[in-house]
Amino acid sequence: MLLLIPGPVQTRPEVRAVMGDDIAPWDDEFRAEYAGMRPRIVRIAGGTEGVDVALPLPGCGHMIVEAAVRTFVPAGGKLLVVRNGNYADRLVRLATEAGRVVVALSGPDTEPMAPEKLAQALRDNPDVSHVAVIVSETGSGIVNDPNILGSVIHAAGKRMICDAVSGFGALPFRLSEHPECDVVVFTSNKCLEGLPGFGFAVAPIARLEACAGNAGSWLLDLHDVYRHAVVNGWGSFRFTPAVQALRAFRIAMDLYDAEGGQPARLARYSRNRDVLYDGLVALGFTPYVERRHQGPIIVNVHQPRHPNWDFKRFISLMKQRGVLISNFWNTETPTIRIACIGAITEHDMRFALRQIEATLAEMGVSVPAAA
Repeated sequence: MLLLIPGPVQTRPEVRAVMGDDIAPWDDEFRAEYAGMRPRIVRIAGGTEGVDVALPLPGCGHMIVEAAVRTFVPAGGKLLVVRNGNYADRLVRLATEAGRVVVALSGPDTEPMAPEKLAQALRDNPDVSHVAVIVSETGSGIVNDPNILGSVIHAAGKRMICDAVSGFGALPFRLSEHPECDVVVFTSNKCLEGLPGFGFAVAPIARLEACAGNAGSWLLDLHDVYRHAVVNGWGSFRFTPAVQALRAFRIAMDLYDAEGGQPARLARYSRNRDVLYDGLVALGFTPYVERRHQGPIIVNVHQPRHPNWDFKRFISLMKQRGVLISNFWNTETPTIRIACIGAITEHDMRFALRQIEATLAEMGVSVPAAA
């Protein structure tokens, strides 16, 4: 089965193979293995060992995002959320229910947030302490570049929470070049091509120490994760982790380094995107996002307007042909989203396009009607 969803992604056999191991997470040998992963994660984030620290947290992306908000924004504190997609909507809910005051800077989910609009919002809300940015919005496919928005946040004297969940490891970002950034968060099962089970935060140690006591949650307190694993010298987890997934992530990092790291991964995903985008247009589909705004993580197109079109049947027939794509959409109008990330190449994208064409033919959906 070719898995073309934006996480969990298609993985390499070497990554999946270690999931058969039985591991004691507090065993001294595994503690050393885990300790060796942390500086590697810091390096991928463009941080500095000894200045920044990697903090794994068992769970999904939403958990590491909420942990970041709770840890770095004090209870009752004011957080501006760049809100131009479904996952930003979710961040608003996470922050609000965590007792933080949210200012939502809204924009269309078809284009990145304009830096001048963010600058004006920060002038209008001087009591905001932090700005949360969803880098890769997998509801639509746009990218809010933290290298552009970060400079606006820095100029305003505010702090940034960088939600890089679906783009980390492919989209360029270096923590050392962002003095305004309190934390960058991501998960194991997206552009680094590991398996699901872990969220990660990379943060400056000084900021962690300054924010001790903010979280209001033992489970989601990143400072407590740091204290347990590093400060107290235990070098392990507070609670039972998804330990096999963590070992698989180490293998995924080995493969990431062997491929050439961030530039090579971005190049492969960009080729995947270009083949997919052009192929869908050639089949008659209308892209949801203009090419100039199209990120390399997913491609989203409008569903065909045809009497024979049935989205659920399309998904089922594609699966019968060996291609599994998202069976839901996160946009106001019905769309089809297909991922460009994972252990896949442009050859896989061409295979998927052939199956889309065959499926449309079987359904009796004429190609021109897709537009």
